[in-house]
Amino acid sequence: MNPNIFTIELCKLASGDTLSIQIYKFTGKQPGKKAYLQSNLHGSEIVGNAVIHELIEFLTTLDETQLTGEIWLVPACNPSATNQRNHFFSTGRFNSYDGINWNRIFWDYEKNCKDLVVFAKSQLDFDIETIKKNFLETQKLAFAKQLEQIQNPSSTPYREQYRYQLQSLCIDADCVIDIHSSSNLGIDYLYCFEGKEESAKYFLLDYGILMTEYDGDAFDEAFMKPWLALEKQLLKLGKNIKFDLESWTLELGSGMQMNPESVQKGVKGIKNYLVYQGILHLYSPSSAVEIQLVKRDRMKHYYAPTGGTIQNRVALKSSVKAGDRLYQILSFNKNKAMPTVVDICSETDGLVFDLSINHSVNQGEYVLGILNL
Repeated sequence: MNPNIFTIELCKLASGDTLSIQIYKFTGKQPGKKAYLQSNLHGSEIVGNAVIHELIEFLTTLDETQLTGEIWLVPACNPSATNQRNHFFSTGRFNSYDGINWNRIFWDYEKNCKDLVVFAKSQLDFDIETIKKNFLETQKLAFAKQLEQIQNPSSTPYREQYRYQLQSLCIDADCVIDIHSSSNLGIDYLYCFEGKEESAKYFLLDYGILMTEYDGDAFDEAFMKPWLALEKQLLKLGKNIKFDLESWTLELGSGMQMNPESVQKGVKGIKNYLVYQGILHLYSPSSAVEIQLVKRDRMKHYYAPTGGTIQNRVALKSSVKAGDRLYQILSFNKNKAMPTVVDICSETDGLVFDLSINHSVNQGEYVLGILNL
């Protein structure tokens, strides 16, 4: 099975060159769900590109009867961020023009919908598929106004033009998977919305962050938040339904690195999830991994209390107890005193899930993160 490959232009540069993204669309013999996958929204987070490459190669070995519906794959989805460099370091987490995180720019229909209650009341006599169709059309109509603004003589900032292109690819999807990595050194885990805990198991990862609060500006949130809001509003009106829609962020490994283990975990988990969703027909899906889901407010980040050099830091994936030493700061000073070594100890029990790459820190800079399991 060969994909339909097409390119979308994103930005015309002053040099006359054009930034663009390429989409690989695989279509099965029978209609069904649409899965949308993208990677490298943040410039240094490149593991997802290898994951998508392996998925593309795998899908070309199948025939169209083994796929129901569509799979859209978009590697290197943010060329502006991917090409951003400082000396040896790949950056690209923040837009260099305005300083905004590339994954905090997306259009959330709930924030733009002023009549969700009215819409919900108008749908009480319909079945779930009719409600889903009607709400999607309502979202599309509101979304189209972004293009009108872009095409005005005054236009819009690039971040709004960029988000329009990405979100236009997945607004009608059933499953959205946004593949990230830590910008530092990180473990493999995912972000999970409440009510989707059962599906999370099929990615075959050991850990996940359960999101109970979110603002809708991240890519996965912008897709899912309007549907969750409609479910809640309908429930208040006495109609209890759950839309068969899901959105995920996978955090696979570390920034600026192609960790083979993280790549293979990503490929294996995504295949298994797509089988579970009835999109791929390969085998019976496995949910053997019992994922540990931790609420987001139980992620503890540690920042340097003083400037200096990090030494004797705990390893990634270490289990720690409250009071255990996490690292030391070798701190020099300019007050005619000897250098000092400061011990930094854990405030809680937990798992070390993220470590800064640089062992030289200024006061207040990020050092590591712990999941309080």
